[in-house]
Amino acid sequence: MSQGLTGTARHTRMLKDDARISDTDVSPVERLNALVADDMAATDRLIHERMGSAVVLIPDLARHLIDSGGKRLRPLLTLASALLGGYRGSGHVRLAAAVEFIHTATLLHDDVVDESSLRRGKVSANIVWGNKPSVLVGDFLFSRAFQLMVETGNLRVLDILSNASAVIAEGEVLQLKSAHNLSVSEDDYLKVISAKTAALFAAAAEAGAVIAEQTPARIAAMRGFGYNLGIAFQLVDDALDYSGRQALMGKSVGDDFREAKVTLPVILAHARSDEAARKFWKRAIETGPQGESDLDRAITLVEETGAISETMARARASAELARRSLAPLPAGEIRSVLADIADFCVERAY
Repeated sequence: MSQGLTGTARHTRMLKDDARISDTDVSPVERLNALVADDMAATDRLIHERMGSAVVLIPDLARHLIDSGGKRLRPLLTLASALLGGYRGSGHVRLAAAVEFIHTATLLHDDVVDESSLRRGKVSANIVWGNKPSVLVGDFLFSRAFQLMVETGNLRVLDILSNASAVIAEGEVLQLKSAHNLSVSEDDYLKVISAKTAALFAAAAEAGAVIAEQTPARIAAMRGFGYNLGIAFQLVDDALDYSGRQALMGKSVGDDFREAKVTLPVILAHARSDEAARKFWKRAIETGPQGESDLDRAITLVEETGAISETMARARASAELARRSLAPLPAGEIRSVLADIADFCVERAY
């Protein structure tokens, strides 16, 4: 199922030999996809096979999100991490599919909790099918993920991904508790995004290195890369929620604001506000109601206080930490592209 490093080299040559495609024409995520193309195709086939069920609603609802155009970044990290370690088996494909199922399940649950109406530019599953089916299909995908983990026969990767699943759930509860609460600190916010987003990035990257039986230093390097990439990714997402760029990416602008989530842009803007602005944040986030013009004012305040630029600066710092984490890993095309992905996750905001 895996072509290992030989397949990787061939995909690299194919990409570079095509005169129509250069590094400036494709994103680092697309380049990584090309490097692990056969394994990613095998992962997609396994995903579609395992989301099947005699209960027709399950694959219909799951496919609505799984086939909605996501970049599959988390399973890509698992595949790349395993191939970077010279792995030759097929267990990494099962792990990559499990990672995608965990991610999809959390998205289904998130959209119900957040009462979201849009996901990846499409009407969200909870709007199409309702909340109960979305939650139950999310549970089904979690179960499928654990079946795939068990099939690898590797208790350590089972421990890594099952622990990440528990941490993600804790992060969602923490975020729920922090909504409508302007007293949330930057440390509280970091705990939320560390659990809610960075935990799965870290586990996805670490699991690939573990199944490839890499050294402890290289396993730690991949985990560090995934964790810091996840932090940067979420910081950018939270900044984009107050930016017109969000609409261009197929997402609703101001979802966090309407849901009264206290993200870093709000924390910073509130701390730097004058008395009038603080009263605005108090009403808009804590007491309500929100008016039609409130989102525009919130966007103006986060920009004027420098909250967006500060959030982006911290995202760039996390991306740099991700790049530095790769130092113990063997040099080559995969490591180079992973480093570029760390930069790309910040650059997508521009």
